[in-house]
Amino acid sequence: MTKIFVDRISNDLKESQINWKVAFLLIPIAFFTYFFHEFGHWVFGEISGNDMTISLNNSAPKSGYFINNSSALWSAIGGPAFTILQSFIFLLVVQRTQSKYAYSVLFFGVFSRFFSIFFGGFSLQDEARISSMLGVNAYLTAVIVLLILLLILLRSNLVMKLDLKAVGYFTTICTLANLLVIGVNHLMK
Repeated sequence: MTKIFVDRISNDLKESQINWKVAFLLIPIAFFTYFFHEFGHWVFGEISGNDMTISLNNSAPKSGYFINNSSALWSAIGGPAFTILQSFIFLLVVQRTQSKYAYSVLFFGVFSRFFSIFFGGFSLQDEARISSMLGVNAYLTAVIVLLILLLILLRSNLVMKLDLKAVGYFTTICTLANLLVIGVNHLMK
């Protein structure tokens, strides 16, 4: 019975284009994705005139406050914008190369926003802050960001010929990589 179960999972992972290399590569991809997202906050904050700091899961003005509401809004937009940019760039790579490694970078970018929005306390997320600053429905920005990312993921799944089962396996591995990043971030505080 155990052998049948192991053989089935092994076959599923092969069909999902996941091997040990892909699974372990998702760990540095997770760290890169978190930092790239924060880099987006940092870039937009700096461009709007703030002297910013950056860490694995935070970017904020050194003074503790933004110079005005507009720069706070732009800095908030920077993180999700860079996550969308990362996913879009790697979609182009996936379309050109059909690389499971490029797909992994794309997938984790999409996964990280879904995970944060659904499990990270919605009111603490960039999308909720952006909606609040714009005075629109609290969920509007999140829906827009997640819809864009979902469309990018669907396109890449078509290119890679990956089904819902593959998404489930990638989600499971990405959850473990994401929890590792969260744990390291808490240790660094």
